[in-house]
Amino acid sequence: MKWQGRERSDNVEDRRGMGTGGRMAIGGGIGTVLIVLIVLLLGGDPSALLDDPGTMIRTEQYTPSAEEEELAYFVSVVLKDTETVWDEIFRKSGRTYRQPKLVLFSGQVESACGYASASSGPFYCPGDEKVYIDLNFFSELQNRLGAHGDFAVAYVIAHEIGHHVQNLLGILDQVNSQRAGLNQVQSNKLLVRLELQADFLSGVWAHYADRMLNTLEKGDAEEAMNAAASVGDDVLQKKYQGRVYPDSFTHGTAAQRKEWFRKGFQSGDLRQGDTFSADL
Repeated sequence: MKWQGRERSDNVEDRRGMGTGGRMAIGGGIGTVLIVLIVLLLGGDPSALLDDPGTMIRTEQYTPSAEEEELAYFVSVVLKDTETVWDEIFRKSGRTYRQPKLVLFSGQVESACGYASASSGPFYCPGDEKVYIDLNFFSELQNRLGAHGDFAVAYVIAHEIGHHVQNLLGILDQVNSQRAGLNQVQSNKLLVRLELQADFLSGVWAHYADRMLNTLEKGDAEEAMNAAASVGDDVLQKKYQGRVYPDSFTHGTAAQRKEWFRKGFQSGDLRQGDTFSADL
């Protein structure tokens, strides 16, 4: 991706080096329900969510490495590109796009949806319309999951922004209401459709980033699709549990995640992103 020297987003909050005295626990409040709905982009653990308020404190003098600072720069450029693309898409449809904030944190973080640790993975909180990311996650994405390349990182950001788009369109509220009357297996199936739509929306962003901003390079789309496939439920369960349990899927298989990104990227047509009616 062509990103060096390009404009950064102003919507980045740097909370690295901040921590909390609260204890880690599973919560049952509305905010926690919402964060569980969308937090586990890449196989995160819901038990890492926190509902004990605690107090945010500066835990140490945080000094990021040069490599981490470069990654923070890259992430802010990608966020700027999402703002440019979604601003235009919403404008053309007669809507106004509210730009989300992106919070960089280390270790654990407080959000309007509750507390979460880095093990949750990147997540979007609709309560404050912010995306939360511990940059160390991207080392895991590359070294443990085999998702290499800068556009693998861009895909993760775009997927979370896809959840923000779903929030602005009222889709998250609809899904949350529908899940209330479902059993666990049915609820999981609905979550899969929600996540696949976010993959589709990340592909739509890439489609227009290429055409509007001319930022994609050869192989970028393949990097994104490889990243999407590397975090399929079947791949992660096989890798970490040794077996695959389809009824517990919450994000979709590797093939599904790759396909829905590809569909969004190739078409750029939001009308083709109805994962809720699609035959999966």
